Amino acid sequence: MNHVLVIHGPNLNLIGIREPEVYGSVKLEEVNKSLTALAFELDLDLRVVQTNHEGEIVETIQNARQWANVIIINPAAYTHTSVAILDAVKAVAVPTIEVHLSNIYAREDFRHRSYVAGAAAGRIMGFGADSYLLALRAAKSLLSK
Repeated sequence: MNHVLVIHGPNLNLIGIREPEVYGSVKLEEVNKSLTALAFELDLDLRVVQTNHEGEIVETIQNARQWANVIIINPAAYTHTSVAILDAVKAVAVPTIEVHLSNIYAREDFRHRSYVAGAAAGRIMGFGADSYLLALRAAKSLLSK
């Protein structure tokens, strides 16, 4: 079985509550239920983590190198600031898909820079909660190659 890790970064525990005009009204629990259902349909073993702490994201990525075949990550605000997360993604050499609920290029200029993009196999953004489902389908496609 193929193993996929989904990492939700800081403040994503508040989606559905926080700025619904930007992030949508779907709560994280609903996103995770949809991911779990799709993973079952695609015959993928799925693990999901949410943390507000950069170091925990780095450690989760590092630990994934021993079992994950693909990582899907929404680094949230760390997208624009974290060389540590970039270095972890590069170090583990597990194909990684970067996800964002909103289109970061339609937002403030400081959000246009993504450190993770430099190591990502691909990026999906701007489709709200469906961005995660599209990323899971992309993960299945990567694993099929």
